[in-house]
Amino acid sequence: MQDEQLERAQRLIRSIPDHPEPGVLFRDITPLLVDAAALRCTVDAMIAPFAGTFDVVAGIEARGFLLAGAVAIAAGVGLVPIRKAGKLPRPAASVDYSLEYGTATIEAHDDIEPGTRLLLVDDVLATGGTLRAAHALVAELGGTVVGTSVLMELEALGGRAIVGDVHAVFRV
Repeated sequence: MQDEQLERAQRLIRSIPDHPEPGVLFRDITPLLVDAAALRCTVDAMIAPFAGTFDVVAGIEARGFLLAGAVAIAAGVGLVPIRKAGKLPRPAASVDYSLEYGTATIEAHDDIEPGTRLLLVDDVLATGGTLRAAHALVAELGGTVVGTSVLMELEALGGRAIVGDVHAVFRV
């Protein structure tokens, strides 16, 4: 039953060509987010390999926030936002990184205790730059990443080689 629900959830994800720029195939997860059963099924699948091993979820801006909030509530833990540069009132740490069509910086507050076990959550693993930067950011803040969970992995972009072990609910 779970496999059928996940297959149905995956079919809800739309592919939008040439967004945000020509040559990029954007994966629109909005239809999945609107469907309560599909969202619950994918959140459960994102948590399953890591159940009981983390104290906090770290969600990566922007669509990663949507999933991370749901994961945190379902797991009964808190949420640490990892934001784009300039969005936080008092960033404690920042890391620069490259992505498939530019460069960026992520930041976080120092609201976690040293040794806190975090599950990193994002929507997509593409080239791996964002997730690699998030790992470095958590380490700089004294936390420990116990796992990385994404909704989907774009396998052709090779991000797993950059990030290492990642749990992807869907591989496209």
